[in-house]
Amino acid sequence: MYEKSIELLNRAVADELSAVHQYMYFHFHCDNQGIDLLSSLFKRTAIEEMLHLERLADRILFLKGDVILEADDKVESIHDVKAMLGWADRSEQSAIRMYNQFALECAANADSATKKLFEDLVMDEERHYGQFDDEMENVKRYGDSYLAQQAMERSRAAAAAGPQGGGVSKTAGQ
Repeated sequence: MYEKSIELLNRAVADELSAVHQYMYFHFHCDNQGIDLLSSLFKRTAIEEMLHLERLADRILFLKGDVILEADDKVESIHDVKAMLGWADRSEQSAIRMYNQFALECAANADSATKKLFEDLVMDEERHYGQFDDEMENVKRYGDSYLAQQAMERSRAAAAAGPQGGGVSKTAGQ
């Protein structure tokens, strides 16, 4: 009875899993470059996408389906922060379009609960899009100095900690 919903939910699982992998990759590389604000944003977004995965899997199992944990895409090797933000922007826009379409398909198949789940996910993805769009605007407006300032903040914190503080780890404050 819910075969179409289960299929759509598993497609969403694949998309979310790809996003988790890519955002964690971005988190690692931003952290390595000392860009703490963006590192933290990518990490928080990855965690939120994992929570989406959990909600999708719970619904699939409730509908007596099987969760297929296969990512849609392989992680792209992107090290440039502007390119990372561009990828995130495109990914979130794609998810918004896809989940809106999935909600309509679930409504057409009389599955209101799955429709609502997709509508809720659209709200989260729109928030993610807004956060990444704001950061892209900051990079455009302030250029590389915006990113350099983030790296300098980490250096200041490490220097202030002194030798007794053991320094500041690259993931401190996350």
